[in-house]
Amino acid sequence: MAGIKALVGLSFSGAIGLTFLLLSCVLEQYGIYWPLFVLIFYILSPIPTFISRRLSDDSDSSSNACREIAYFLTTGIVVSAFGLPIVLARNTTIQWGACGLVMTGNAVLFLTIFGFFVVFGGGDDFSWE
Repeated sequence: MAGIKALVGLSFSGAIGLTFLLLSCVLEQYGIYWPLFVLIFYILSPIPTFISRRLSDDSDSSSNACREIAYFLTTGIVVSAFGLPIVLARNTTIQWGACGLVMTGNAVLFLTIFGFFVVFGGGDDFSWE
């Protein structure tokens, strides 16, 4: 039952994050849909971790090169997701209010993705890997 509660909580927080992202696009004073390109980063961010978990063995407690590269790539993707709205706002493509909404949505959604890995990342029989 705890897994169901965690899944419902993660889906609720994901919906809140996507709401902030959509508000940055559809509010009348902003009205431009360039911030939706951040969705690409949401899709790409868990992929290196999934690949490294599939390729690496967890038998040793020392650092694994594949896992470290995956963390590096994931960090680059997350930083790019936070950097894109700043660059768009700096170029006056979007307004700073929309940038703030996208940054809030980024924080909520990346914490949701991290929560997914914390809750469902264990080595039990039922795994999303």
